[in-house]
Amino acid sequence: MDAIDRRILAELQHDGRLSLTELADRVQLSMSPTHRRLRALEASGAITGYRAVIDPEQVGLGFGALVFVTMDQANRATVPAFDEAVAEIPEVIQALRLFGDPDYLLRVAVPDLPAYQRLWDEQLSALPGVRRVESTLVMKTIVDDRPLPV
Repeated sequence: MDAIDRRILAELQHDGRLSLTELADRVQLSMSPTHRRLRALEASGAITGYRAVIDPEQVGLGFGALVFVTMDQANRATVPAFDEAVAEIPEVIQALRLFGDPDYLLRVAVPDLPAYQRLWDEQLSALPGVRRVESTLVMKTIVDDRPLPV
């Protein structure tokens, strides 16, 4: 990956809807080499997809929580079962397995506090292998989904 590939990635992170013509102009290449590089970045897995970034408030999901999960036992049986179960919960918009304590950090988006309580009572507290679930409510998002510094 060279400097031009990194510029392509940077431009697409800022605006994934750029046309090939606009992208080529911004990275100062003709369309053919830009297209070849773009396809190569997609094929290599450097670009994993394209999506719209949506304002949670605008779609009624303005209540956020960070959920810290400590496993009772993190072993070959409980970890995959937990991972599969948490991946099935649509309100969990990010799930990170951590070294140390806690074992997981989940980012949750729901409409309001009663919806979060239902999610906690019915799903989060019932996840396989869980010893403790602790929540911190998000007061304000300062940086969200920042482009990677390529």
